Amino acid sequence: MNGPRSKRTCRLRVLMSAYACEPERGSEPGVGWNWVQQIGRFEEVWVITRANNRQAIEDAPATQLLPNVHFIYFDLPRWSCFWKRGVRGIHAYYYLWQLGAYFVARKLHRKVGFDLVHHVTFVNYWMPSFLALLPVPFLWGPVGGGESAPRAFWKSFSLRGKVYESVRDIARKMAMLDPFVRLTARRAVVGFATTAETESRLRAVGCRQTCVLSQTALNEDEISRLHQLPPHTSDSFRVLSVGDLLHLKGYELSLKAFALFHDQFPRSEYWLIGDGPERKRLEKLVRELGIVDCVTFWGRMRRADVLEKLVHCDLFLHPTLHDSGGWASVEAMAAGRPVICLELGGPALQVNDECGIKVPAISSKQVVQDIAEGLSRLASDPALRARLAEAGRQRVEEHFNWNRKGSEMAGIYAAVMETSVTRRNVLLPQAQIVD
Repeated sequence: MNGPRSKRTCRLRVLMSAYACEPERGSEPGVGWNWVQQIGRFEEVWVITRANNRQAIEDAPATQLLPNVHFIYFDLPRWSCFWKRGVRGIHAYYYLWQLGAYFVARKLHRKVGFDLVHHVTFVNYWMPSFLALLPVPFLWGPVGGGESAPRAFWKSFSLRGKVYESVRDIARKMAMLDPFVRLTARRAVVGFATTAETESRLRAVGCRQTCVLSQTALNEDEISRLHQLPPHTSDSFRVLSVGDLLHLKGYELSLKAFALFHDQFPRSEYWLIGDGPERKRLEKLVRELGIVDCVTFWGRMRRADVLEKLVHCDLFLHPTLHDSGGWASVEAMAAGRPVICLELGGPALQVNDECGIKVPAISSKQVVQDIAEGLSRLASDPALRARLAEAGRQRVEEHFNWNRKGSEMAGIYAAVMETSVTRRNVLLPQAQIVD
């Protein structure tokens, strides 16, 4: 087997675990693909991913296929596909896939001799990565999942929402007892967490060194296109939210807040893009609030159509109660739309006082009132909206830019390799994240 190289003049041999990895996608597949692209700029990369992703990867434009990135496609036997039925089934399949991927990786390591291993997807701290067992430095994440909806908000959830939150809490408690999760944490040279809440959980399961690093970013082309979107100039003040219509997205709160705001600003509208199990419940709430004529449910849309709707809106409202990332709010910032969000999870790291409004999440009544006041403040002050818009664009360029993240991770890799020689804690470069 080839031995690890001590000189940084050569590319490192990096093995990446990216269960979800597809070009031109958001969420988990987009995270996997973008990390592969970025690390491939600096290092020689082997990527273990699902065979299901092969066609999308091979169909990617030639400009996105780096010569020093090698994909290894692995799936469990066909008979095991029944595990993927439903959300819980996907997690069971993923657990088994991680175990199978280890044996593929062990064989490949004997041939290649990796310098380090990096797990990038799923972005989930409460499931193990068996690649941590390889005898080379292991980096875990960024991983999320440590965020929770404050208990004060549970009473307004639908039965489905309450069951979801209860099951999720049980799953995370079981993870604390899972010896393979704890082994993954102990083997990690660094555990990257998407939020402070997840960072505390990484420490609880045994990570010795952790830091907060958002998994949310845009590439240069996306940032450039979004920067070019013109400001909304219509007389009607229009608010936009984008996301699945789930209890955890907080749209019950935002609709109640918009109803209060609309009483003061009758020339206003609220557009919601997305669909999900809470839609009928939210439509009923709109009727009860008497705002049917000014609220539009657009359903699911292609990303290009979402951006077209964004052109016709003044600000982005993102009231999610727990979310480790949140691409929609970063896209809105890049497009020069101020963001109102709750002071929870990933969005609270993305938005600061220079580019939006963060609302404390103490109680439902307080959140509704504070969002309504935030809407009123922005609707009545175009100059303030313009300042927040410019600051949002700048913040995305500086903190949520994939090229910058790739350069930062290359620096972290160098620090990790030096650590493996000196046997001290990793001295991480100054994080891009978030003040």
